[in-house]
Parts: sequence; C-alpha cells; structure tokens
Amino acid sequence: MSKHVLLGHLALTYVGSCLPLEVLHSAGGHYIGTRDAHGPVTRESVEYFRSSAAAQRALERGGWTQLHYS
Repeated sequence: MSKHVLLGHLALTYVGSCLPLEVLHSAGGHYIGTRDAHGPVTRESVEYFRSSAAAQRALERGGWTQLHYS
C-alpha cells in the first residue's frame, strides 16, 4: 500500500515550496504544517490539537481544516 503525501497549500502559495504536511508543535499545541531544513515554515491547520497522536489521526483521516489567509 503506497502512502499518499499531502503538500502544504500555504507553503506552495506564499513561499513557493512543495513541502509535505506533517504534525508540528508550538506553544499553542500540536498542529498540521510544513517545515524545511531550517524549521517550521507554515501552519496549515486552523486547529491546534491536544496531542501529537490526535493531530496525526486528523492528518491521516482528513479531519482538519485548511487555514486560509485573505
């Protein structure tokens, strides 16, 4: 079974980088975002999650909301 890699929409739109979505952590909690070799690049999820496991489940199941900037 192949793993489908999702890319960060905001990373592509505002930074021009194709970066995979992954679970990251900040003072606000766990979130879905992107990072490069230098550290976090974008927060892609509206939500913050209580645990890394909860964020990972949301990422795998599509149970999160894409953050949009206007």
